[in-house]
Formats: sequence, C-alpha cells, structure tokens
Amino acid sequence: MYTHLGVVGAYVLWTVLFIALGGAVLSSLVVVERWRFPKFYLLFGLAFFCYAAGWMFAYFVVRGAADEWLGSLAGSVLMALVFAAGFRVMRSALKFAVLLFLANSLGYFLGAWIYFSLRSPAGMLLWGVIYGVFLGAGIAAVLHYAQRERA
Repeated sequence: MYTHLGVVGAYVLWTVLFIALGGAVLSSLVVVERWRFPKFYLLFGLAFFCYAAGWMFAYFVVRGAADEWLGSLAGSVLMALVFAAGFRVMRSALKFAVLLFLANSLGYFLGAWIYFSLRSPAGMLLWGVIYGVFLGAGIAAVLHYAQRERA
C-alpha cells in the first residue's frame, strides 16, 4: 500500500476500512434502542475518525521514538471522549481512554513485534489482524461499559 498510495494514502484507506467494517461489526453490540445501526454508525465513524486524526497527527508531527506511543495515547483519548459524549457518560471518559489505550497499544506493539520478527508479508498481515482484534476488543469493552453505565 505504501508503494501505491504513499504513507498518508495508506493511513486514509485503513481509516475508511476500519470505519466501514468495524462499524458494521460493532453495531451488533449496541442494545440501546436509540443507538441502533444508522445512528451508531455515525457515532463510530466520528469516534474512529478522531482516533485516526490523533494518531496521524502524533505520528507525522512528533517523529522519533515517541510518535507511535503518543499516537496511541492521543487517538485513544479522542475516541474515548467521543464515545463518552455520545452515550452521555462523560464521567467514564478516563476509564474509556485507559481501556482503549491499553488495548490499542497491546495490539499495535505486539503486532509490530511479530512483523519485525518475521519480516514477511505474512508478518504484516498478522500485525493487522492482531491490532484489529485488540483494538476491536477495547472498543467492545467501551461500548459495554457505556451502555451499562447509561442504563
């Protein structure tokens, strides 16, 4: 992807794919009637867009050893704020941010370690799968707690 789209283009495509596929899958976890599919999809799209913007800003501006860690933190905090505001549970924003940061960072850095250990296309695919599973689990936990605390 980097070859054909460049780094920014690849990140934009991944963001679109995460929003399209992740929103469809995660919408099934929402049981609050007013947040059913179309409305949740908009909330998820905004939350993931903010996450991606925070990640990319940190990654492209900070540069160096801290860029990925700061990107994970900034993206997780922004996503947590959007979910907390959307479900009207702002008192839980810090808990959501911690959950998302831990899941996001574990998935990203474990996947990166596997990729750099294998140095192959299969390693890159495993990185994506591991990152997606961990981040998806973190988002699912946030959705669970947001709905439970709203009820």
